[in-house]
Amino acid sequence: MHSADKIQRFPLLNLKQLDDQQRPFADEILKVASIGTSGPFNMLLRSPVMGLRMFAMLDYLRSNTSVPRKLNEFAILIQARLWTSQVAWAVHYPLALKAGLSQAVADDLKVRKRPASMQPDEAVVYDFCMDLAKDHVVSDATFNKVRELFSDQQIVDLIMVSGAYITLAMLSNTAEDATPGGNAPPLQPLPPQ
Repeated sequence: MHSADKIQRFPLLNLKQLDDQQRPFADEILKVASIGTSGPFNMLLRSPVMGLRMFAMLDYLRSNTSVPRKLNEFAILIQARLWTSQVAWAVHYPLALKAGLSQAVADDLKVRKRPASMQPDEAVVYDFCMDLAKDHVVSDATFNKVRELFSDQQIVDLIMVSGAYITLAMLSNTAEDATPGGNAPPLQPLPPQ
């Protein structure tokens, strides 16, 4: 997908290239993003008004969500795996482990296996996110489990974090973003359907 001699679809914008709408947005990104303005942020800078609004939503979904951090990071990893989003996986894998997700759960997910050692709350999040992503609906059985675990706000926040990271994966995958730090891609591509 990404070779050294291939022309980049969306070359990384440097700060000197940014216009008056992009510059303040880049400043906001640089305050919090471990990957700077690379990855999906490079794409979002190309539509700065929309990008700034998306960034505000991401700030809520990452820092102020009602979903417990471990489960929120797990939902992000689920979408990163389903979309083979190298950037999201590389950034959020260590954050998920730091938040308390077991390495065994994350590593099973990485190789496209239903994690064998999930805690009950993790299994509910996994089933909910997989129902939405694969079937585009949530079964009654899954909804009843998520309803027992989460408030209305938490259910909405879980749906939104999943959707936001699907959007970021679409941006990164379209741009064929390299893995942060030039590291080898952590995820193997999914087989064609």
